[in-house]
Amino acid sequence: MSKVLIKQIINSKANENGLIDTGIHGVKLFKITESVRCAPAVYEPSITAIVSGDKEAILDGKKHFYDSNAYISCTVPLPVEAGTPSASPDNPLIGVYITLDTRMMTELAIEMESTSTARYKTNENSHAQGLSIAAWDEDFTNALTRLLALDDKPEDINILGKGRLRELYYAILKGEAGESARRAFGVGNAIPRAIDFLSSNLQHTVTIDDLACHVGMSRAVFHRKFKQATNLSPIQFIKSMRLNNAAMRIAEGTNVSVAAQEVGYVSSSQFSRDFKRLYGVTPKQWGLNQIRNRVNEQAKPPI
Repeated sequence: MSKVLIKQIINSKANENGLIDTGIHGVKLFKITESVRCAPAVYEPSITAIVSGDKEAILDGKKHFYDSNAYISCTVPLPVEAGTPSASPDNPLIGVYITLDTRMMTELAIEMESTSTARYKTNENSHAQGLSIAAWDEDFTNALTRLLALDDKPEDINILGKGRLRELYYAILKGEAGESARRAFGVGNAIPRAIDFLSSNLQHTVTIDDLACHVGMSRAVFHRKFKQATNLSPIQFIKSMRLNNAAMRIAEGTNVSVAAQEVGYVSSSQFSRDFKRLYGVTPKQWGLNQIRNRVNEQAKPPI
């Protein structure tokens, strides 16, 4: 019944495609009725829970599908390709997008590690991933329903919003994505700190030694733990983050040379080579293709 109620709340507010603010910090509803093929994106730390339809995310060639049976948890910024290939007016994608509040997640994760049983202790030898698919368990479903029930009630949101958001975070930390979340936000969160440092310095030259030094690890240990968390080597990750950010800028209309400089490329020719190797087309052709796709979508007759 809870998922039905969540769907009713979203449908009551979503009159068109896109994200809808709820008034609750970091919580947005969405309804998408058009098929969108996978394109470069950067997933920020967040939870996406779908009550109707399905979505696809690709990380390092591995496809992750999620729908009303499982939500996706991203605990560190990740360069992915994402899309809604099966969305349509008859089969809309409906769900909730929640940006994770770093401070609140960290406080909860550390509190769980310090006061709970060994069940919630972070396992240093585990290979928790930054991108996880987790089942909608009862605690998560109930917490999300209670959070969204504050809909359009400013006084209730101001007084109860933070508490109910904390309840949802707690459900996430206890659920199937909990190990990854506790590792990202709890004690010893070295790799997320390195990724945050990198994401804030894309326009600068950042080496593996810089990242390892930033979190107090040797280069070899950092390389191993980084790949365990992201499925990518540090060099692959840096390049993918830069190219995905550049592709997103170009798709929005930024000049190719400007986009390259904004993500830290000094050589335009090197940028073009790396871009074509990853996406199969030159940056200029990529931009033209995005414009053509938008024009074709706008030219479609109404259903």
